[in-house]
Amino acid sequence: MRPAPRRVLVVGASAAGLSVVEGLRRAGYEDALTLVGDEPHLPYDRPPLSKQLLSGAWHTEKLTLRPAEAYQDLGVELELGTPAASLDASAREVRLTDGTALGYDALVVATGVRARALPGIDGIEGVHLLRNLEDALALQRSLAARPHLAIVGGGFIGAEAAAVARELGCRVTMITDRPVPLSDAVGAEVGDMLTTVHRDHGVDIVTEAMVESVTSEKGRATGVRLVDGRIVDADIVVIGIGTRPNVEWLAGSGIPLGNGVECDETLSAGNGIWAAGDVASFPDPDTGERIRIEHRTNASEQGSAVARNILARAGEATPFRSVPYVWSDQYDLKIQIYGRSRGADRIHVVDGDIAERKFTALCARDGRVTAALGVNMVRPLRALRSVVADRTDWTTAMAAHSPAA
Repeated sequence: MRPAPRRVLVVGASAAGLSVVEGLRRAGYEDALTLVGDEPHLPYDRPPLSKQLLSGAWHTEKLTLRPAEAYQDLGVELELGTPAASLDASAREVRLTDGTALGYDALVVATGVRARALPGIDGIEGVHLLRNLEDALALQRSLAARPHLAIVGGGFIGAEAAAVARELGCRVTMITDRPVPLSDAVGAEVGDMLTTVHRDHGVDIVTEAMVESVTSEKGRATGVRLVDGRIVDADIVVIGIGTRPNVEWLAGSGIPLGNGVECDETLSAGNGIWAAGDVASFPDPDTGERIRIEHRTNASEQGSAVARNILARAGEATPFRSVPYVWSDQYDLKIQIYGRSRGADRIHVVDGDIAERKFTALCARDGRVTAALGVNMVRPLRALRSVVADRTDWTTAMAAHSPAA
């Protein structure tokens, strides 16, 4: 029988890390619990960084997931502002960058991801990433001057930043390597609609273009250079070209690493080590495909699942299964997705009309429903969640959700 842990160490003061801590206490765990964070802040919510915080609608205090006194009530020791530097899995010890050594019986890696950057941008003023609180506040200050903003990348982060910047009165140019921005996430037809929305709001969009570098003069950004030699002038540049898992501190530890911490279906990486949130790579319970999900709700759900599995008896840990959920606010549109829409080979509008910018749709891959997508139809979309959760056969789903049904 596996002994219950006496010391649980959670590295990553994130939504996932907090969910582990709260899940353990909720389940009756009463022993030592430590939460490590590389930022000096208490755990906070990240999705509003590119939405409400960037626009100025929210202050930073509204992002905090729990007040300071809640951590006292949880009996958790906080180690904030000092990143983890290394792991000795055989000694069951994590060393922080300040030399502090923290032992554990169970370790949870919840270190998330960081924004990918273009090479050669270090030291150039006016170049922004958008991943943490400081990133968002720095960009917010830059946007206050109503600059011409160039956005490298046509994903959700770039699209949300574009929408906020336009509403603040900035000139915006979005550059994407795809024929249609966001088409990898929502399909070509919905991507076309969103592209039209951005253009209607005055965003210049450069498609099928690869960025070579950020141009600068006297240490300040002046725009971006494309690989075909064109120059897009700008006062500031936002880079939104994806993320990388924060796993470098685990190098040489023996933990299986790939596109994140490679876990089994229970989110265990072996030897008393678990992972949760954006950094966790795990096999899809239905397809066996190894996936890593960067959604806020997934982070909390995985944290709760890891807490349960840490305390489970030997052989009784349960596989993690969920319906991922993500949303994006762009102008007057609320875009929501249940499930995994990327890679879908079919899309069917269930209700409303894409052209009217108000609809719900089902997405499928290999004959099974994989996602439900909606714009400005919150409640009707929620009703489709069960179709996604059940991975309903496409023919069955169409029979139930076609106009004649």
